[in-house]
Amino acid sequence: MRNPGFPRMLSTVYRLLVSMRIGVISDTHGYFDPHFPQLLHGVDEIFHAGDVGSQPVLDQLRAIAPVQAVRGNSDSAALGLAPTVTRWFGSVGIHMLHELPEPQSALRDWAQALPLEGKPAEHCRRFLESFPAECRVVVFGHSHEPCAQILDGKLFFNAGSAGKKRFSLPRCCGLLEISLQGVHATFLGLERYNEDIPEGVWLTIGGAKACGNC
Repeated sequence: MRNPGFPRMLSTVYRLLVSMRIGVISDTHGYFDPHFPQLLHGVDEIFHAGDVGSQPVLDQLRAIAPVQAVRGNSDSAALGLAPTVTRWFGSVGIHMLHELPEPQSALRDWAQALPLEGKPAEHCRRFLESFPAECRVVVFGHSHEPCAQILDGKLFFNAGSAGKKRFSLPRCCGLLEISLQGVHATFLGLERYNEDIPEGVWLTIGGAKACGNC
């Protein structure tokens, strides 16, 4: 008897072979950048990591691609957003939340100082245990600072702030390209200058290889 889900499974496998493209946005704070339609054209989904700011931002993003979004600390309950979202693309699980349970600077320090010992090792272990063990990618926002770090085989990706310029941080969004070989995270600038935007990171499925840092 033919499995009715078989064609859908074949479609998913085919899309992973040619890679799936996930647009990643955070901290829009009610602002829809006019570059979004061009930069995110052709993505399979859009992940918004919180501080959306308004319903029209979500509506305009949904005109580009299906949207997954989480509630940020400044988002109204009226938007009806959950605090976390977990999605699967083949064998790759992506967990999204707005704010990490530890400062982003701690994530960077742990990733660059391995192996850890003593209290830093214990804090890092508790941090990692706060995420679903099976998920290889964690998408977050809040800091407005773009970041792509690999820690203990997980890719932590903050696409930066896509809202109006604040502080001295670059305005950008991001792209996750998922294939059977791994996950490639890159940043897409929303301004004419790109010198402050980090390089991309490649996470090999079954291992980890970093080619850039935050």
